[in-house]
Amino acid sequence: MTLIKSISGLRGTIGGSPGDNLTPLDIVKFTSAFARMIQIKQQANEKLNVVVGRDARVSGEIVQGLVVNTLVSMGIDVIDLGLSTTPTVEFATVNEKAQGGVILTASHNPAQWNALKLLNEHGEFLSAVDGETLLQIASDEAFTYSSYDKLGTHTTKADYIQKHIEKIKELDAVDPSLIRTKKFKVVTDSVHSSGGISVPVLLRDLGVEVVELFSEPHGKFPHDPEPLERNLQELMETVKKEGADFGIAVDPDVDRLAIVDENGEMFGEEYTLVACSDYILSKTKGPCVSNLSSTRALKDLAATYGVTYHAAAVGEVNVVAKMKEVGAVIGGEGNGGVIYPDNHYGRDALLGIALFLMLLSEREIAVSALRASYSSYFMTKEKLVLQLKDQELSKVLDEVAQRYNHLTPSTIDGVKIDFEDSWVHLRKSNTEPIVRIYTEAKTQIKADALAADFKKLISDISAQV
Repeated sequence: MTLIKSISGLRGTIGGSPGDNLTPLDIVKFTSAFARMIQIKQQANEKLNVVVGRDARVSGEIVQGLVVNTLVSMGIDVIDLGLSTTPTVEFATVNEKAQGGVILTASHNPAQWNALKLLNEHGEFLSAVDGETLLQIASDEAFTYSSYDKLGTHTTKADYIQKHIEKIKELDAVDPSLIRTKKFKVVTDSVHSSGGISVPVLLRDLGVEVVELFSEPHGKFPHDPEPLERNLQELMETVKKEGADFGIAVDPDVDRLAIVDENGEMFGEEYTLVACSDYILSKTKGPCVSNLSSTRALKDLAATYGVTYHAAAVGEVNVVAKMKEVGAVIGGEGNGGVIYPDNHYGRDALLGIALFLMLLSEREIAVSALRASYSSYFMTKEKLVLQLKDQELSKVLDEVAQRYNHLTPSTIDGVKIDFEDSWVHLRKSNTEPIVRIYTEAKTQIKADALAADFKKLISDISAQV
């Protein structure tokens, strides 16, 4: 099944049959439900506004047209950013005082995928309660369309990426004049999507010499768009060839940031948040947050600054909720997603770039040396397919937690067990009969061995369920 409906939105592969793939009928139905949810929530007679933006996927214009016209048909005024980034749509939703936002992107998924990511009036992903309401409205088809005299309007605003960049430059934590004095040289890989019209613009505004790879936003990805080492070989080679200070890769919607050091080696996507947190904590002491599957290096960093670290359930909406709960000064996810409340409550690669440049500018340190200054951990990510029902999978994880009860495992999102110098996080998928196994240790061999041990343990327990 390649159509996935969840509280955070709708995603699937383009084409095929309604209900099985992401088709025009599914897009119209889900967008209609979102419009109706906003109308119910706002309980207002005046016109409501929704911001829409998309990444550069080949299917993007088609999906955008369906979403925009459906919203207008529901009596919603649409502010259309056209080709944009996820954090830019989030920023615009707040700046325009809109009642919601729709981001048309399947993030790091391959080109055949697209998705509708939905925002509330705060420019943040929907809460679980709103998401469940949305799914129910869509299931019941509990919506009606407006008459000709009550249709919404469609306004295009193409300058929001620059507005977003200006906001980042104006943050107290960012000093563009200092960055300009360092005359950095940076290689960028924008995977032929929205990064091509945002990342080089930000860098040049900050006085950085830019060597661009795959900037033209035509959506034909030159490689798997997830910014992982196996997909970034050309970037890594170009950094060395150009003698650049470092390299930058973003995913198609520019909320994940990966960095390559001056030697053409990966900085480590888990360490993007660590570095940006290092900079912010050096200026403002306060709690920091990441999800349960993110590196322990952030917790170690927090300890060096004498501040508290908090772990949230996986998912941006959960990280944001925890950040608000504890008053975090910075947070994010280990996939290269940086969330800085002074900017907005959303992962933002453009913001991450600015904070990383500030850290390098103040420390006057090479990227490789910066990476060496942090606790070094290695991660393994595995999955185990089990022919069990959801309730049975829950019993398996409960049994694992019971066996390690003496270590007080976290059960807010699956089972997370912390050992002295390693950890394991076990989560069941929401869409498949599988258990995801994440481990981290001081060496790759130990991380792999820990994953293998828990794979065997889960298999043994599941055989008895």
